[in-house]
Amino acid sequence: MIKTARASIGSVDRNLVNAAYTLAHGTVNTAFAVILPLAKHGIIACAVLSFARAMGEFGATLMLAGNIAGKTDTMPLAIYSLANSGEWSQAHVMVILLTVMSGFLLHFANLYSKRSK
Repeated sequence: MIKTARASIGSVDRNLVNAAYTLAHGTVNTAFAVILPLAKHGIIACAVLSFARAMGEFGATLMLAGNIAGKTDTMPLAIYSLANSGEWSQAHVMVILLTVMSGFLLHFANLYSKRSK
């Protein structure tokens, strides 16, 4: 996300930033009034894609946080636990829910990136 957001911010026309400075805007004011509004589509798309990626994270969560019931539950860990305990119908429902949510988020990010062009 950081690399893509940085690229989105870096694509803001430098002349607009310089114009804000010539109008006596400081660095912070220029960032909030000029740079972030012009880069918002890219930043929002980054956030949506990062969230979708985090929805499917399994390995890092399992290795770092473990699989502690009620403490480190994520949807992939819940699916793993349900499948491991033989509760396949509930696991299938969670898989479908996770797939639909991820598909929706990716579709939204795709629509949003097309709007920003």
